[in-house]
Amino acid sequence: MSTPLTGAEAKRGARPENLRLEALIGECGISRKGFAHRLNQLCTERGVHSDYTHTSVANWCRRGMRPRWPVPDLICVVLAERLGRPVGLADIGMEGCGRLRRSGNAGGEDLDAGLRFPREQPQALSEMTTYWSTLNRRNFLAATPFAASAFSEPVTRWLVSPAEPASGGLPAAGAMAAEPVLAPGGRLPVGRAHIEELREVADSARRWDSRFGGAATKSRSITAYLDERVSPLLRGRYTDAIGRELFSVTSQMARLAGWTAFDAGEHQAAQRHYIQALRLARAAGDEGLGAYILTTMAMQALMRGFASQAIDMAQGAYERVPDADPRVRGFAKLIEARAHARSGDARSASGCLARSEHLQEQAEDGGGRGSDLAWIEFFNRQRIVTDAVELFRDLGNPRAVFAWQAQGAMPGDAFARSRGIRLSMLASAHAQRGDLDQSLRLGRESLGLFTRLQSARGVDYLRLYSRSLQRWQREPAVVAYLGDVRKLGRTLTTAA
Repeated sequence: MSTPLTGAEAKRGARPENLRLEALIGECGISRKGFAHRLNQLCTERGVHSDYTHTSVANWCRRGMRPRWPVPDLICVVLAERLGRPVGLADIGMEGCGRLRRSGNAGGEDLDAGLRFPREQPQALSEMTTYWSTLNRRNFLAATPFAASAFSEPVTRWLVSPAEPASGGLPAAGAMAAEPVLAPGGRLPVGRAHIEELREVADSARRWDSRFGGAATKSRSITAYLDERVSPLLRGRYTDAIGRELFSVTSQMARLAGWTAFDAGEHQAAQRHYIQALRLARAAGDEGLGAYILTTMAMQALMRGFASQAIDMAQGAYERVPDADPRVRGFAKLIEARAHARSGDARSASGCLARSEHLQEQAEDGGGRGSDLAWIEFFNRQRIVTDAVELFRDLGNPRAVFAWQAQGAMPGDAFARSRGIRLSMLASAHAQRGDLDQSLRLGRESLGLFTRLQSARGVDYLRLYSRSLQRWQREPAVVAYLGDVRKLGRTLTTAA
């Protein structure tokens, strides 16, 4: 039963109970205090002043009160994170608060742009070029959360058919025949020179991203390049062979656009880039590339807190392409290992890690396809060591962390972000072992790298490390360090 309204509340037009919001919070299984805490975190990250408490949440539910914009959208984000599905303003009983509308309404923005995985090739090309154009023109995803459930349709359709089925019927058992390229037939003829240009741009952007991070201007400009340069090529005239190469290299670029957005903390944009990259790989008939993209999607789901979904996606990427380059399958097993570790399953994590090692060694011994797959060259012994260090950090096993660290040199300047991540892992392990001085020394070095890289994903790692400092939270050096981490987080939020 709702509390009777006072005369002042009645004059202000107080609303009835918000049962929709209360039901969703109940479905999340989170306390009002916990809900308010997470909401305050999101507000701080976005530069919005807030000091919400469990009483605030009770007022929204029981008295129908509404916070100021953009807090209603951030409430949707908190709920979407917990439920693993999109949550809109109408779902929380706060319709009419929003500034963004679905396509066809007054605002005109299509908030589902980039999430669709059309079955037919022409519709797929239209979907991705429209998404790139919309994203390049305005930041229409600013308040749209990442939702693991949005991966369901794309992943299912890719697993059913990693390459588009032939138009003449089903392929023979064990084979995947690719559908003929359906070039739109535009005026612009696309040839070999265009493909070489795109490959050079993709290789250059990959190297830049490794050194300087996704938040750097040049890396993030890949989205504008997709819209302004690549979209006209996709609408042009090309042969079947050129079309497949065009789809493949564009898929690599779309994945890279997603990766840089992921590194910059723009998870909603990254998710959509990945979906379109996966669709392009399917159109190209490139099953190995598709498996790699699916594994990258699994990694995003893992980093957003959906370890179970990440395990399923990584397993699908591994099992669906048994003849792919061993580095592709090894990377899938590595991400699956990390997901098991986040779930606390040490046995499964160790088994997947061992399989990943075996596949990497197989590739080194000549089992790979050579140097033609620039997009998977990063998967080497050093990468396995870095991820193994993280894996055993998550399992709370500092002894294993240091044992793995001894097996591989620290990443150099060409992989500055990986170096920063490894440093934060080692700092956590030293904290787990009780060595504060060494922990803070490494934590400071990691913070310095991520400050130079301007990597939002790096800040996520620093925040994870910061939790290991909880027992020393009153130490002056720790207080100063935590303050510097918060300062970097605010800087990146303001710059976004």
